[in-house]
Amino acid sequence: MSEMMKAAIFVEPGRMTVDEVPKARLEADTDAVVRVVRACVCGSDLWYFRGASDHPRNSQIGHEAIGVVEQVGTAVESVKPGDFVVLPFPYSCGKCPVCRAGFESVCPHGGYFGASQAQYVRVPEADGTVVVVPGSPEDYSDETLASLLTIADVMSTGYHAAASAEVKRGDTAVVMGDGAVGLCGVLSAHMRGASRIIAMSRHEDRAALAREFGATDIVPERDQAAIDRVLEMTGGYGADAVLECVGSKQSFDTAVGLIRRGGVIGRVGLPHDVEISAEGTFYGNIGIKGGPAPVRHYDLHAGLLQAVLDGTINPGRVFTGEYDLDHIQDAYEAMDQRKVIKSLIRF
Repeated sequence: MSEMMKAAIFVEPGRMTVDEVPKARLEADTDAVVRVVRACVCGSDLWYFRGASDHPRNSQIGHEAIGVVEQVGTAVESVKPGDFVVLPFPYSCGKCPVCRAGFESVCPHGGYFGASQAQYVRVPEADGTVVVVPGSPEDYSDETLASLLTIADVMSTGYHAAASAEVKRGDTAVVMGDGAVGLCGVLSAHMRGASRIIAMSRHEDRAALAREFGATDIVPERDQAAIDRVLEMTGGYGADAVLECVGSKQSFDTAVGLIRRGGVIGRVGLPHDVEISAEGTFYGNIGIKGGPAPVRHYDLHAGLLQAVLDGTINPGRVFTGEYDLDHIQDAYEAMDQRKVIKSLIRF
């Protein structure tokens, strides 16, 4: 019988479990196998948990993890067993024109992880995917490990929203969404020099963390009331940049309503029932950019890894609940019910 491991299993909407499955193994000479140290639940996982998006039943799930390399294929050159690594949610070849342009998340030879809430993960295209962290997990505090976990997805995705929205020094930026990605978007807008950051939130615990991350204003209104409030705050012109970190029709329509003419919306929320008006954006000279975040690019070339290691940023603050793998149902329910901002899974 093959060696086994424990993994989170999506049974059906509203129901998670943990099961013994075959241990992740090398399948190609460009693969690595990583022993997971920390993983977490993503807001996008909740689309499946709530039944709003399809996911194969009785299958593994998860796409955010950090861990230690256990095995590498014969063609892997950049890492070796024992190395501590961040696993970005996309895997990529790292060599093609798309990757060289800094868009590893849409590499034509790549894809996305879907089984990271487990004791071990197979990493395809290891050389173009993993982000090596100096030392070993034991060298870092729990706080730093949590922040390193965020640069596998949510911190890099929040940064992608800010970069796509072209946030620059002195801008007024609005952040749609007060989940982990939106909060990291606030932090990213602050890193990029926005002088005014308006966080759209009606939950005081999340608003408090948004302020800690750099938000100057909190707007709890929704829909047209939110648009009217931001227009009033900006002299009727709207925001220079909008970070759309939700993906719902309501959120996107609000973003379009409050962006100033000539402004840019950075979209990173997984879109659901979103429609973009060609005429509306055309006559407003409104830019819309974004998509899946090129995590590795931002971690290495925008300085997110170094900022975490230096303690310049502490995005791990978005984890307000911690669980072990055996309590994966609790981890999902707590996020679904907004009892926690983001659930960390400790191994």
